[in-house]
Amino acid sequence: MAVREVLVYPDPILKQKCAPVEPLSHETEQLVQDLIDTMYAAGHSVGIAAPQIGAPWRVAVVDVSGSKLGQKHNHGLMVMLNPEIIESSGCKTMREGCMSVPDFTGNVDRAKEIVVQFYDRAGHDRVIRCKGFEAVAIQHELDHLDGVLFLDRISNPGTELFKRKH
Repeated sequence: MAVREVLVYPDPILKQKCAPVEPLSHETEQLVQDLIDTMYAAGHSVGIAAPQIGAPWRVAVVDVSGSKLGQKHNHGLMVMLNPEIIESSGCKTMREGCMSVPDFTGNVDRAKEIVVQFYDRAGHDRVIRCKGFEAVAIQHELDHLDGVLFLDRISNPGTELFKRKH
C-alpha cells in the first residue's frame, strides 16, 4: 500500500485515546498494510501504532524478530486489532526509543511478561503470551493507542531521559 509519514511529538493526535476498529473492513486492511510498510521502511523499527501515522484507531503491528534483542522469543509479525493486555507480571527496565520522539530515548519500567488479546488480520480472536523484548515492544505500541508516550512513563526525566546521538 504505502509508507506513511510518522507524526512527531507534540502532534496532538499522539495524545488521543483511539477508537476500536472494525476487523476485516477494507479500510482496516489498508491501514494495517500501511503500518507494516511504514514499520519495515524505517529499517530500525520493531513496532508502530495507528495514531503514529495519523489514524485514531486501535491497531498496532509489532515484529521484533529482526532485532538481536527479540530473536530468542518472538511471534514474528503480529497484527493486533483492538488489542488489550489481560495479564502482566514481573518488572523490567529497558531503554526505549520511538519514531514519534526521534531525538530522545529513555529508561522505562514495563512488565516482563504479558498476555495480550486481540483480533488478527484475518479477524480471528487471539490470546498470546509474550515475554522479554517482544512484551516490552507490545506494551509500548499499546500505550500509543491510549495516547501515552514512553516519555510519560519515565519516572525521573533528569536522569532517565537521554538525547539520541544521530
